[in-house]
Amino acid sequence: MLYQLLKYVLLGPLLRLIFRPRVEGLEWVPEEGPAIIAGNHLSFADHFVMPAVVPRRVTFLAKAEYFTGPGLKGRLTAAFFRGVGQIPVDRSGGRASAAALASGLAVLRKGRLLGIYPEGTRSHDGRLYKGRTGVAALALKAGGPVVPCAVIGTFEAQPTGRRLPRAMRVTVRFGPPLTFTRYAGLVDERTALRAVTDEIMYAILTLSGQEYVDVYATDAKAAAQAAARAEPRVPGRRGQAG
Repeated sequence: MLYQLLKYVLLGPLLRLIFRPRVEGLEWVPEEGPAIIAGNHLSFADHFVMPAVVPRRVTFLAKAEYFTGPGLKGRLTAAFFRGVGQIPVDRSGGRASAAALASGLAVLRKGRLLGIYPEGTRSHDGRLYKGRTGVAALALKAGGPVVPCAVIGTFEAQPTGRRLPRAMRVTVRFGPPLTFTRYAGLVDERTALRAVTDEIMYAILTLSGQEYVDVYATDAKAAAQAAARAEPRVPGRRGQAG
C-alpha cells in the first residue's frame, strides 16, 4: 500500500520532475512472472529512479545499515525501507550471505521482480566494478531470466555524500533478458558462478558505457580512502604562522 502511494502519488511524480527519466528497452522487462533486474549502482537515487519507471513492483535487497541507523533519522529510514517492501541484507558474508540469498529466492518464487546490484555497493567514482556472484547463484537457483539495466546520470545528479540531488535528466536503459539454462545443476561450481556473473556485468557495461574495473568496488573504495589518508596535508590559514 505504501509502495503504491509513494510510486504514484508522492515520490514517483517528484522523481519524474527532478530527473525527467528517459526510458529505453522497457519492453524487455517481463509483464509477469519472476525475473531479476540487475543494474549498476551509482547513487542512492538508483533505489527509486528505476522502480519508478517499471510498471510492476520491484523489491530490492537493501543493505542492512539502512535499517539499523541510530536516532529518529535511523528509525524513519528503516520504516521507509520496510514500508516499500525492501529486504535488509547483511553484507558481512558467510551465513549472512546465505540468508540474503534465501530472501531473494523467496521473492522470485512468489513470481515477483527482484532488483539487485551485483557490484554490492555504490561506485565511488562512476566506474563499473567487478560483480559479486550472489546474482549468479540467485539466477541459477530460481531459473528465471536476468534483465540487465543501466541507470545513466545519477552519479552526476547525486554522487555519494551529496544529500539532495541536482535536477537533471537521467536515462534508465534495459537490455534483452539473459538466461542461463546451460549452467543448470552448477550452482555450487565457482567457475560457473563467475562466468554467469561476468556475462551479466558485460551486459550492464554494454548498456551503461562505463569504464570497467576488474576489482570489487569495496576493495577499490578502501584503497582510495587509504591513499587519501596517506597524502600529506597542506596546512591552511589556521595552520600557518601569522
